Amino acid sequence: MSSRETEDTTVTPAAQNKQFALRTANCQDTSSELFKPLTSSFPGAHFRTVAMPQNNTLKGSRENPELSAEKWPGSKAAKKHAPGFASLQWSPGPLGRSVSTGSRLDVESSGDRATLVPEAEVKLYHRRWLMLFLFSAVSASNAFMWLQYGIISNIFMRFYNIDSLAIDWLGMIYLLTYIPLILPILWLLDNRGIRDVILVGSAFNCIGAWIKIGSADPSMFSVTFFGQFVCSVATVFVLGIPSYLASVWFGEEEVSTACSIGVLGNQLGCAIGFLLPPILVPNVDDMDELAHHIRVMFYITAGVATSLFILVIIVFQERPKLPPTQAQATARNIPPEQYSYIASIRRLLRNRSFILLIITYGLNVGCYYAVGTLLNRMIIAHYPGEEVNAGRIGLTIVIAGMVGSLLCGIWLDRTKTYKQTTLAVYLMSLVGMIIYAATLSLGHLWVVFITAGALGFFMTGYLPLGFEFAVELTYPESEGTSSGLLNCSAQVFGIIFTICQGKIIDRFGTLAGNIFLCVFLLIGTIMTGLIKSDLRRQKANQRVKEAEPSDSHTGSPDTPSVIKEAQL
Repeated sequence: MSSRETEDTTVTPAAQNKQFALRTANCQDTSSELFKPLTSSFPGAHFRTVAMPQNNTLKGSRENPELSAEKWPGSKAAKKHAPGFASLQWSPGPLGRSVSTGSRLDVESSGDRATLVPEAEVKLYHRRWLMLFLFSAVSASNAFMWLQYGIISNIFMRFYNIDSLAIDWLGMIYLLTYIPLILPILWLLDNRGIRDVILVGSAFNCIGAWIKIGSADPSMFSVTFFGQFVCSVATVFVLGIPSYLASVWFGEEEVSTACSIGVLGNQLGCAIGFLLPPILVPNVDDMDELAHHIRVMFYITAGVATSLFILVIIVFQERPKLPPTQAQATARNIPPEQYSYIASIRRLLRNRSFILLIITYGLNVGCYYAVGTLLNRMIIAHYPGEEVNAGRIGLTIVIAGMVGSLLCGIWLDRTKTYKQTTLAVYLMSLVGMIIYAATLSLGHLWVVFITAGALGFFMTGYLPLGFEFAVELTYPESEGTSSGLLNCSAQVFGIIFTICQGKIIDRFGTLAGNIFLCVFLLIGTIMTGLIKSDLRRQKANQRVKEAEPSDSHTGSPDTPSVIKEAQL
């Protein structure tokens, strides 16, 4: 749905519950005399005259049947305290039961509705950074276990005596598990909150890590696969959290940066996953020695996962006492019984811009997953015996991507240019993929380091952009729901691209496999250009900023200003 600047719009009941507003119709008198009964009845309230065009369709009329004053619970009190408003037609909402102290009542000077906007108290707490970094550590631990097999795939293939497809599935199981579990876990996030979700996710991460310890034997591939499956369940609990956590804990000017740091935690785990396994598990011939090295790696990951699980139990909090932004204050006011998870999903799937973003995000991140999973095979094909350098190239991709993620988040907080930045980074991801594909087989490993780093900078930098753009397009829906659907798309395309590119590499070589990914990145770039930039969260925050209290109630109204109404 799109925003309309100066005309009344029809919104769904769920959207009305998000707006924190009371609207009136056919209000012809905006003089100070009209407000005297209200100011005496509701001390501390502020009133401001704003200019909007006349809307001749009255709420409660035959043309627009809604609850009128007689059916509104506060209508009798309104008539008693403010007879001048006796003829007004009121529509119910989250504030439909009372007019609270410290609120603003905006009334049109020319005519058609008044809006009560709550002035919620907001506050930023220092411990928000502790919540963010603890979550990032859990995400990093889980991401490390995703890549600890693939980056030394040739070693594990020899140790377990399995083929390349089996080792690829140790990475793809993360993607496959996400698809059927994401909707139930999104429901859990909406109904139980972020603390319970992260707590359960870190528990699965810990359990899976300990299961793997028993699989350091050539005959125990099924055990290591089961342990990896348990860890993949944890991914569903943590992967879509960054934008949700950022909105719940961080202010308007830092929310994109916080989301980027949350994504950066996952990328840090990937970086460690590229770097440490080749060091901890050298390619030795003796199988007993190899089993010892693998067991040591598994013990380290289990110890870290256990420590983080204990910290989550002790430290992590659901949300701050006071909201960080007016938009978050609005979201908090919705009674749980008035929120429908299924209806929210349906509204998201009817949002055309969001559907386009789901597809384009899946194409980009799916390519990234394929490159990360198959990186060892691509490097070894052109540079035999360079397992350690393959891990270093992966590390370069992720570190460059971490820088890209952070810079993109800071840029968004300062400019709010969501679509322009997303499109530019998407285009550069395509360019980076083309250059990487063209230089991989040149025989110069230092060139691959540079081109892979450029690819990682833009591909990984796109991750927080997609999350934040989705939140803007879908506000006031849950940030966890929009992020979860984006990640679900990424997992689907990641599985498809990994399998297809792996087969293409085996049959036609690495160049053909990378060209395959370039084609889909080109399609995603074109589709990104078609997304309509409807920044609903920004409009909600801007409306609160524009509706500053004035001295209208004293009889000296300020110059009328226009408030643009965004249909939520």
